[in-house]
Amino acid sequence: MKAMVTGAAAMAAVLAAAGTAVAGDGPVTGGLVAVGQFESVAADAAAVPEAVTYDEELVPEGAVILVTETVQAGRTTITVLATGLVPGHTYGTHVHTDPCGADPADSGAHYQNVPGAATAGNEVWLDFTADALGVGHAVAQQDWVFREGEANAVVLHEHGTSHGHDGEEPGTAGDRAACFTVPFEGE
Repeated sequence: MKAMVTGAAAMAAVLAAAGTAVAGDGPVTGGLVAVGQFESVAADAAAVPEAVTYDEELVPEGAVILVTETVQAGRTTITVLATGLVPGHTYGTHVHTDPCGADPADSGAHYQNVPGAATAGNEVWLDFTADALGVGHAVAQQDWVFREGEANAVVLHEHGTSHGHDGEEPGTAGDRAACFTVPFEGE
């Protein structure tokens, strides 16, 4: 289940309700609001849900995700709000290049503004820790806009994103626990 609303007025209303300030000055030139409810993939399913859970212990069926995108003055703000998750658990959350599929790897790699650099400024890292009620929220602001058709999903990973400490590669966050297909706007 997913609903999409586009337009500056709808985006402003959602962001205001979430308490999120829009980055930058000038008119909002693009935006998106997407809502999904996570479902598992049946072995014989002909179609994959737009919000799919691969690990029902970390992202139970019925958990809900809201993703917004605002484009303003050449900058992008992405928000994620998820409910029904494991209280106290930290999720590494990133924008990926391809839509979700039956296999967790189907969503491709992290979207990178400049291919090859795994940093918070070059990718969209939306890590959050679910509160006592299983609600998590994150905001990322970037000084760039997605390339048209190259950002298509939000993936929740099994743990927070590595910043390259303790010998782990920057940008890694473990297995993919869930995926939500979101065709982000681009230039």
